[in-house]
Amino acid sequence: MTFGRRLQAARQAYGPLCVGIDPHSSVLEEWGVGDSVEGLERFAEVCVEAFAGQVGLVKPQSAFFERFGSRGVAVLEWLLQEFRHTGTLTVLDVKRGDIGSTAAAYAAAYLDDDAPMAADAVTVSPFLGFGSLEPFFAEADRNDAGVFVLALTSNPEGPEFQHANAGDGRTVAGSVLAQLAALNASSAPLGSFGAVVGATIGETSEDLAIDGPLLVPGFGAQGGTVDDLRRLFGAVWEQVVPSSSRGILNAGRDPAALRASAQQVNAQLVSS
Repeated sequence: MTFGRRLQAARQAYGPLCVGIDPHSSVLEEWGVGDSVEGLERFAEVCVEAFAGQVGLVKPQSAFFERFGSRGVAVLEWLLQEFRHTGTLTVLDVKRGDIGSTAAAYAAAYLDDDAPMAADAVTVSPFLGFGSLEPFFAEADRNDAGVFVLALTSNPEGPEFQHANAGDGRTVAGSVLAQLAALNASSAPLGSFGAVVGATIGETSEDLAIDGPLLVPGFGAQGGTVDDLRRLFGAVWEQVVPSSSRGILNAGRDPAALRASAQQVNAQLVSS
């Protein structure tokens, strides 16, 4: 099955929430496991127990594993492998972006089904030109994986580039969204190439109907609410995948409490 079809199935089975797995130093300390590789290992074990087969998607942030060096990357590899074939899809948040053979190498590292860090989808940056992402799209096609492209992010520095004129009457963000829509045009019921659109961007006049998923960070502890999601994405609600990290992880290191927190948020999203 394509990533788009698997995402739709996971969303229907568990709800739209994507749980961000961000082992920030403060989270490790709050959990009482310690800001160390050993603490990272315990954190990963708890997350697998809490969320595998219980939520539709998880989004590990690679940087929080990489900061521990090779041992941290090994924990990330283990985490990704443990989620495979559980019904929970993995979106590896690496925001890579490069050109040519280097982009192809990044794509193979994360999207080749036989790679040690294989994920169901990956986040990428288009700001070396949308065409530079072709190796990611091609690798995703070969492996029935997905790609989420930064389009309208919530950080205050984003508009400097994302709202700039692309030269054809569209903004850079609008151009990214339009090109994603073109890639997804022949896919049904949902394409595999999505956009990252922040929950706290306020308002937008961009066309978000890209026939692919919309990964929406900034929901929960970062300020985005269910009302914000409905206001911004009401017309494309079935494509929205809200992502929350601290809002879920603040439940602590007990797997049952974490699972209950995620299920409560999913219930709010489904009933809204």
